[in-house]
Amino acid sequence: MTDTTPIAIEVKDVQKIYKLYTHRRDRLTEALGLTRKVKHHDHYALRGVSMKIHQGECVGIIGTNGSGKSTILKIITGVLTPSSGTVTVNGRISALLELGAGFNPEYNGIENIYLNGTMIGFTKEEIDAKLQDILDFADIGEYVYQPVKTYSSGMFVRLAFAVSINIDPEILIVDEALSVGDVFFQAKCYHKFEEFKKQGKTILFVSHDLSSISKYCDRVVLLNKGTLLGEGTPKEMIDTYKRVLVGQYEIPETKEGESLLDDEEIRASAAQSADQKIGGTEMSGVNPDTLEYGSKKAEITECYLTDDQGVKSSAIMKGQDYTIHMKVQFTQDCAAPIFAYTVKNIKGTEITGTNTMVEKAFLEPVKAGAQKEITFTQRMNLQGGEYLLSFGVTGYEGEDFTVYHRLYDAINVTVISDKNTVGFYDAESVVTVKDVAPKKRKIVPYRADA
Repeated sequence: MTDTTPIAIEVKDVQKIYKLYTHRRDRLTEALGLTRKVKHHDHYALRGVSMKIHQGECVGIIGTNGSGKSTILKIITGVLTPSSGTVTVNGRISALLELGAGFNPEYNGIENIYLNGTMIGFTKEEIDAKLQDILDFADIGEYVYQPVKTYSSGMFVRLAFAVSINIDPEILIVDEALSVGDVFFQAKCYHKFEEFKKQGKTILFVSHDLSSISKYCDRVVLLNKGTLLGEGTPKEMIDTYKRVLVGQYEIPETKEGESLLDDEEIRASAAQSADQKIGGTEMSGVNPDTLEYGSKKAEITECYLTDDQGVKSSAIMKGQDYTIHMKVQFTQDCAAPIFAYTVKNIKGTEITGTNTMVEKAFLEPVKAGAQKEITFTQRMNLQGGEYLLSFGVTGYEGEDFTVYHRLYDAINVTVISDKNTVGFYDAESVVTVKDVAPKKRKIVPYRADA
């Protein structure tokens, strides 16, 4: 996009402040002027956010929970009013925020299509022209003639999504809405999303799915605690976001010159994301339901991942090198400890893993009091998605296999990918396509005596 490309959405210095009260009665006494004492404290959902989105751009917004992503979308769509600042929108918006929010449960599917379409601003004739497309996309059959209160949750969101996506908007705003329904319907949703991109429509896309952000967005905006940290290419902003998650990114200074790093709430949140504990073990991206057991002759005291830049992160780009780290403290002598890790998908299927015995990397005795740091470095070839990492320290005492310490499903790992192939792994195929000249047919002369 160039500076001469028309602007679809312009946000100028927008702030959204909520008044928070300790007790319900405080709101009433303050509203009625029964006390001169301030009974509330201000919570900034957004702090002076400004951005421009040009026509035909696909812009993603990322950030941790509570960063203001959904708030800025609701302000742009007019659901919320900003405390200060302005928003200018040039074009008709379709917003996939809270699917089905305008549906009447007593009406059937057809009646709700007309109700929702009318609320958006369409005439009956315009809805008539779109009706078949909506019904085909939702694909809920004869249920469309039944009251929506009888629908399953999947059928409900299919119909709501079909209405929102088929009204031919100039600007599409999506908030975590592309993962509705079953896998086949999700594929249909993403296909429609790609159609919108090809048609040059403006798209504003909020998602925790960094793979989708990387694949679809031209530009990404990063929010944290209501503050705009930066904007740039998907790779730049995802890398910065990974640093925010582990507290290794310096928050820029505010206009008043006061660094937001001095905000204890932000520091505490960053520290909690960076280092959490299971028992005595420091973790990054920790699973609170980790299963832990073992004799504790050796104990895993720390485990985490680093990306190809050596930065702690639980989000790794597909195709990049990364390192798994574990530190182990020995409380007793161990003849030949084995250090291991395993990767599972979220369904619990073990996908890969290895250990120091298999790799022939360490086959030595260790004395009590020693501490070892073990690293496994490899290329990330898993498909984009969520995975769980387990750790273990085991060994043989005589002929008996002994578990010293195991941590099952300890760390969540997010693989960010803009190209997923079939199965668990990418085979990293090198593809070539070339023309092949047709073979010339050999003409055998006819012989009458043959």
